[in-house]
Amino acid sequence: MIALQKKIYQSMTPEEKLKIALRLYYSAKQLKATALHHEHPDWTEKEIQKKVREIFLYART
Repeated sequence: MIALQKKIYQSMTPEEKLKIALRLYYSAKQLKATALHHEHPDWTEKEIQKKVREIFLYART
């Protein structure tokens, strides 16, 4: 499977790769927001979004 994935990614244009990266980024932000909603049901949407921005701003790999 890894070889097939590598071949698929190598055949993609830079634009296609960027679109995939952006989808992953926004999906990760949405997942984090959903988790924060469950962890802090008393927080407002504005508080949730502020915390998500903060988390992603200071994220380390």
